[in-house]
Amino acid sequence: MAVKIRLKRMGKIRAPFYRVVVMDSRTKRDGRAIEEIGKYHPTEEPSVIEIDMERADYWLSQGAQPTEAVAALLKLTKEGNVKTKPAKPSKKELYEAAIAAAGKTSDDASGATTPKKRAAKKAEEPQADEAKADAAPAADTDSGAAAAESTDADADKA
Repeated sequence: MAVKIRLKRMGKIRAPFYRVVVMDSRTKRDGRAIEEIGKYHPTEEPSVIEIDMERADYWLSQGAQPTEAVAALLKLTKEGNVKTKPAKPSKKELYEAAIAAAGKTSDDASGATTPKKRAAKKAEEPQADEAKADAAPAADTDSGAAAAESTDADADKA
């Protein structure tokens, strides 16, 4: 059996990508492969070439013959002249960068996202501040006692 290392075409009509496969030379181009050892995307910039060199060397030692295109890809991969695409930043990083660029900070710790919830949260905050302000003068014993007497007197009148 004559074994070849060749490209198996996949993808759409004008957007091809290839898999580097080991297959019998008598099978059709996109037929069943013995083993898939890599992939090649020529339409991306820079082209993506990923080949498992360990498996390619194994098949070459077993007598598999690479096609011209695969031989060129193997040569590029062995020399290490393959350009790599820079890593894409994650969506979270892009979101945080956009927020920083807009100059907005998340000062609403409640996590409220709707206007009604934000308004309710803001309405609660001044009441909490007033309670803190009332609690501060109560530390002075004279004014606290006077305030307690005046509220008792108001309650009696009503």
